[in-house]
Amino acid sequence: MAFVSEENITDLALERWATSHSPRMAELMTTLVRHIHDYAREVELTSDEWVTAIEWLTEVGQISDDKRQEFILASDVVGLSMLVVQLNNRFDDTATPATVLGPFHIDGSPPAPYGFDMSDGIEGTPLFVTGRVIDTEGTPIPGAILDVWQADATGTYEAQIPDIDEARLRAKYAATDDGTYCVRTIAPLGYTIPMDGPVGMLMRNTDISEYRPAHIHFMFDEPGHRKLITHLFQHGTDYLDTDVVFGVKDELIVEFSPHSAGKAPDGTHLDRPFLVAHHDFVLQRAK
Repeated sequence: MAFVSEENITDLALERWATSHSPRMAELMTTLVRHIHDYAREVELTSDEWVTAIEWLTEVGQISDDKRQEFILASDVVGLSMLVVQLNNRFDDTATPATVLGPFHIDGSPPAPYGFDMSDGIEGTPLFVTGRVIDTEGTPIPGAILDVWQADATGTYEAQIPDIDEARLRAKYAATDDGTYCVRTIAPLGYTIPMDGPVGMLMRNTDISEYRPAHIHFMFDEPGHRKLITHLFQHGTDYLDTDVVFGVKDELIVEFSPHSAGKAPDGTHLDRPFLVAHHDFVLQRAK
């Protein structure tokens, strides 16, 4: 029987976890064990540091609930969430790149026609987002559904507001027969991730910015195409270079062009200035 030593403990642990009933689980767990042991050896992890890490993980679990997932937040700020997105969404260069889903998506948003104002009654600068939904061959996708959600002009999402009983700044827009769409909303604001928990406590010991740049979320799930979760970011907004969740890509930065009061892209007349952004979403065909 092999008793434990500093030299053989990794091999012993690998041998045990290699007995996992699923080959994939065996691969995941043995690789994890190997890297964790290598990390502890490389930094010469102390007992106090190990206890501190365990207590931090415990606090992450304790603060998480059905509206807040601190483990996802922890994954976000170390870049793991975005790395997983990129590993699982290796699209053609012509396709719109994917980004993180984020914690504020809500299922069951109401259907919305071309030009519907999902910001009705909410203060902010009017914003129209227009363009087409096409595939990587340039073919329009008739009736494509754009699941859209965003923060308001104070950086707050619906999920963060108690007692909301109707959809707020979210809708599912249907593109027309030629793939064109028009989303009417208000200009979003950059915002800080929650900093009142263990992730925030950890980040306060660094110079990492806790802010996300202004953006709007989009999701597509069209038959015959790869699912796409992505953002559009406002050109020139703050924090593009320091997005705390590493979600910004050049292809997703768009101009919010100012317009004087007058005819808007949806054909209506606005009596105040508004913004217009244009972007064609390109979906990867399923293989």
